[in-house]
Amino acid sequence: MKLKYNAPTVLTFAFISAVVLILSETLLHGLREVWFMVPGKGSFNPRSTRCWVTLVTHMAGHADWTHLINNFAFILLIGPILEETYGSISLFIMILITALVTGALNIIFFKTSLMGASGVVFMMILLASFTNFNKGEIPLTFILVLVLYLGRELFNSFSSNNISEFAHIVGGFCGSLFGFLNPPNDRQRTAP
Repeated sequence: MKLKYNAPTVLTFAFISAVVLILSETLLHGLREVWFMVPGKGSFNPRSTRCWVTLVTHMAGHADWTHLINNFAFILLIGPILEETYGSISLFIMILITALVTGALNIIFFKTSLMGASGVVFMMILLASFTNFNKGEIPLTFILVLVLYLGRELFNSFSSNNISEFAHIVGGFCGSLFGFLNPPNDRQRTAP
C-alpha cells in the first residue's frame, strides 16, 4: 500500500493553513495579522496591495490550533468528496470565490477584521447537501442542512462573541448557489 495525495486542493489548503499558523507562532510573529487577516470596515486601504491580497488569504489564517482544527475537521471530511465530485480546479475556484465574497462583505459591513476558513466550511457543508440533486428538485437534505446549520448561525449572530456568523451564512449561501448552478448529477450525465 502507498499513500495517495487524493484531494490536492483540500490537502494543499490544509497544509498551507498549518504552515501559516506554525510560522505565525514561531518565526514570523505578526505574519497572520499582516497577510492572513482581512481588515474591517474603515481599515481597508484600496491603495494597499496587502489589503487586496488578504481578501483571499484570510481563509488560510487562524487564531490558534483550536480554530484551525475545528475548521479543517470539516474541510478534510467533506472536501475530498466534493473534490472528487466537482474536480480539483472547480473546488479551488469555489473556495477562492467564497473567500473573496466573505472578505469583501466583511470590509463593507463590519469594523472587525476577519480570518479563518469558516466561510469555506459552510460553503462545503451546503454544497455537500447537493450530492443527489436533480434539476427540478430540491433535496430534503439541503433544506435540513440549511435549517440546522444556517439557522443556528442566525440565532448565534445575536450573541456577543468573536465568531463571524456572517461569514458562515455567506459561505453557506455560496455553497447553495454553487450547488444549484452546477449540480453534480448534470456534470456526470454530460461527461464523455
